[in-house]
Amino acid sequence: MALAYSESIPFGEKAPDFNLSGIDGRAYSLASFKDAKVLVVIFMCNHCPYVQAAWDRLVALQSKYEDKGVQFVGINSNDSESYPEDSFAKMKEYAAEKNHNFPYLEDSTQEVAKAYKATCTPDIFAYDEGRGLAYHGRINDNWQEPENVTRHELDEALAAMVEGREVSKKQNPSMGCSIKWKK
Repeated sequence: MALAYSESIPFGEKAPDFNLSGIDGRAYSLASFKDAKVLVVIFMCNHCPYVQAAWDRLVALQSKYEDKGVQFVGINSNDSESYPEDSFAKMKEYAAEKNHNFPYLEDSTQEVAKAYKATCTPDIFAYDEGRGLAYHGRINDNWQEPENVTRHELDEALAAMVEGREVSKKQNPSMGCSIKWKK
């Protein structure tokens, strides 16, 4: 497992569009989420221990904010030929096991990950209503021990966005497995 950190991206940068298939059989683009006040795009996969540790937290945050106009979307960009655990079929299995409550999409060409400049799993991007980047960082300050978290950074950013407050520009990068790029 190669540890990677999310790349620094300028605040306000617009969310790139995409057209990807979800595990629910639907096709999704940015327009699919036009009614969301906040759109959280998470580059994730099935096999990464960092994502596995975060999955329940992401599901809980989506539940907490779903009635406040926040929509999460997960995108798996990993090379599923070299990493069969990240296949579309396995995406469905993992999502079912985790009671996944937001769209989980496959980026088989990896073009969407490249457009977003995603580098790790999870790599989290939160966009405001105009789809400008407002948060690009980690979920919290302790990925291994949920009981020892002292800062819930993604939750704090989402609360600020929903309440119309400015999100702190001091953000810590997300960390996780590197995206498994095709050769």
